Amino acid sequence: MKRATLYLLLTCRIIIGLTFIFSGFVKAVDPLGSTYKFIDYFNAFGMGWANGLAFALAVIQNVVEFTLGVMVLFNLSIRFSSVCALIFMIFYTPLTLYIAITNPVHDCGCFGDALVISNWQTFFKNIILLVAAIFIFVRRKQIESHLQNNEQWVLSLATAVAILIFCGYSHKHTQVLDFRPFSVGTSIKSKMERPAGAPADVWESTFVYEKDGERKEFAINALPDSTWTFVDARHTLIKKGYEPPIHDFSIVNADGEDLTEEVLQSDNYNFLLIAYNLDKADLSKIGGINNLADFCINQGYTFRMLTASTDDAIESFRETTNPPYNICICDETTLKTIVRSNPGLMVVKDGVIIGKWNLADIPQQSFFEGNLLSKCVDYQIQKQKEFYTSMLILMLAFIASFYLIARKKITKQNDV
Repeated sequence: MKRATLYLLLTCRIIIGLTFIFSGFVKAVDPLGSTYKFIDYFNAFGMGWANGLAFALAVIQNVVEFTLGVMVLFNLSIRFSSVCALIFMIFYTPLTLYIAITNPVHDCGCFGDALVISNWQTFFKNIILLVAAIFIFVRRKQIESHLQNNEQWVLSLATAVAILIFCGYSHKHTQVLDFRPFSVGTSIKSKMERPAGAPADVWESTFVYEKDGERKEFAINALPDSTWTFVDARHTLIKKGYEPPIHDFSIVNADGEDLTEEVLQSDNYNFLLIAYNLDKADLSKIGGINNLADFCINQGYTFRMLTASTDDAIESFRETTNPPYNICICDETTLKTIVRSNPGLMVVKDGVIIGKWNLADIPQQSFFEGNLLSKCVDYQIQKQKEFYTSMLILMLAFIASFYLIARKKITKQNDV
């Protein structure tokens, strides 16, 4: 019986640990994505006053979630981490039930953009995690560690610091792990297409008519005769149909002309400077960007800015920076999805994204000389190698720490 209990405890620790680690990591890859999700919830619950706290809360949640996952999985300060994991699940399980029922935001964002699940799936997932957390909490005294208490806390703190640094790096620099629909190598055209036979949205329409001062509601297949006067119509979404990964990508110039197809069909290099909000944009490097735009235009490339800013903000930007490129309008949410930086840069050729950079990573002008397609491919490969090498080094360092501490422990026991 004792062996069965230990195996069940190990299973629960693996479930909690891996889920928390995965959830915390994929959100730490994209801390602004978590920030936008917090803002969505704050606005849905009438808490717009808290939007300024969204980024800090997103970072705290990601760090806590990842660190707790490591602590539970590797049995670090289990009495403390089991209590924290239980509190975490006691808070989020009823919250996700409420969200599943009311559906204020259709995507919970619990796994970022890496794995999108429905609100009800999130709730059922949390039920499993809550049961596992309760079992670990109840049996926490049966879980033994071969590490001293201070050694466990050092490893836990090192984990928290490492994921916090990673979160900060991901916030400033271009994401290598990009789970969004606008990742490098993506064909925007294909992501906008609707497959044949894909289910459509199902709507329910209710019509309000009035007669002799009395108002009644009627279904579309049971409308009243001509003696009734139409008053109003309400349309309710009953079932969401298929929605393409990219569904709001539309480029309109200052004259109201739609340039979307022109950009997506062009075999030329289309440079798109992304700045969803010019009032909030970091313009510290705008001089260099304008010089790059001049170079690209002289090379025969197309260079445009995409923004969702107001006319006044655009006019103020023109007067302040004197940009050599046209400024076009695009959906704000789409621009935030394309690149997390404000501004950032994206290069599209034949409707395919061949390069994308946060402001801090936009290459020097020399990078865009010569075979640009080849350079973009090499750049992406190099960034991936650097990322995976860094992750491997961190994993090996963590494993080595466990090994050295355990070896030290065994050596002391043998000496005794």
